[in-house]
Formats: sequence, C-alpha cells, structure tokens
Amino acid sequence: MPKRPAAPADLPGAVPVFPLSGALLLPFSHRPLNVFEQRYIDMVDDALRADRLIGLIQPEDPSEESPKGQAPLQRVGCLGRITHFEENGDGRYFIILEGVCRFRALREVTTERPYRMFEISGDGFAADFERSHGEDQVDRVRFVRMMRDYAEFANVDLNWEEIERTGTADLVNFCCMVSPYGAAEKQVLLEAQTLNERAETLIAMTEYEMAKGGGTAAPLN
Repeated sequence: MPKRPAAPADLPGAVPVFPLSGALLLPFSHRPLNVFEQRYIDMVDDALRADRLIGLIQPEDPSEESPKGQAPLQRVGCLGRITHFEENGDGRYFIILEGVCRFRALREVTTERPYRMFEISGDGFAADFERSHGEDQVDRVRFVRMMRDYAEFANVDLNWEEIERTGTADLVNFCCMVSPYGAAEKQVLLEAQTLNERAETLIAMTEYEMAKGGGTAAPLN
C-alpha cells in the first residue's frame, strides 16, 4: 500500500479533486463520505489503484453542493488519503478520508476521466505534517470552556472523558469539522494560518452564534 506523504516534497504533482460545498477536512482528521455519483465512483476506483489520494475542495459558489463542469473552485483545499472503504451492493462506496495537508490548487489538468484534476502545491503548509504543531499556542482551557458553553447552549451531550484524552490539535480540528457553520465559515477555518488562529476563529464564531441565539453563556475572555 502506498505510504502516507510525510512532507510537501512527497506530494504528487496533480491529484483528482472532489468539489464539495460545506465539507471541511483538516490534517489528521477523518471525514466519512458516501460516494454515489459515477464520476466520483470512478475517482475512488482510480485512487485505490494508485496512491489513494483525493483533494477535497469547496466550489466558490456554495449554492450547488457538488457542481458539474468547470465551476470555479476555492484556491485552498485539503488533501485526503483513503484509509477505509466499503463497496455497497449497487456499486456505491463508503469511504473515510484522513486529512494529509492543505494545498493550493494551481492549474486544472486536462484529462479524459469524468472527474477534475489539478496541479497542486503544498508550499506554505509544511506544518500540517506535524500532528501537534502549534498546540502550545492554544489556550486549551478557554477552548474547552467554549465547548462546555456551547454544549449547554445547544443541549448536546459530549464525551468529556474522551475530550480530556484528545490532543489539542486533534480537538480543535475535529470541532471545526463538525461545527454547524456554512461554506464560507468553513473555508475561513481551513485557511487559518495557525492552529491558534483556527481555535480563536471558532471561538469567535461560537460566541457570536450564542449571542445571536439569546444564549446565556458568558463571552469567553
């Protein structure tokens, strides 16, 4: 099985891309996907025969979940590696993508395949290959307090024992991925330059949502 890329130099020059609005993938996080359109079934087939890498990227226009044709895409996406797949009886796939690193989409590659391919660059995202990079800059206590406030505000149950065992980078990235925000907000979280910037951005979004919704949770200072 091909190895997981460990540095920007390990990235292929071009990858198939899966345009999907509102779908956020971050390094070392996992995103399940149900694949049912034939163009993406072909993509998964080809990826499984090759390096198992697929780029997840959002379209600029979020009104269509996965646009056909040459719809403009965001310039930054996240490369994912298929770590698990299941074939359903009707030819569909259930896959899990593990985030590898963010990338910049440079140029679209002409191909006869039904899906799109782009030349990519991982320049500027070398820190994505280090799982815990930037953890020491994050105020974990403040971040977890935000989670507690939001859990109370939204009346959701969280596994606090599991949260306590989870590394700070994994915790921040997971919360960003499952956050209830739209495509534009997800893109801002993806493009945050540092882990701390991503954490602070999510805190700000959450505080705003709670204030707008009339929640009683105090601002996180």
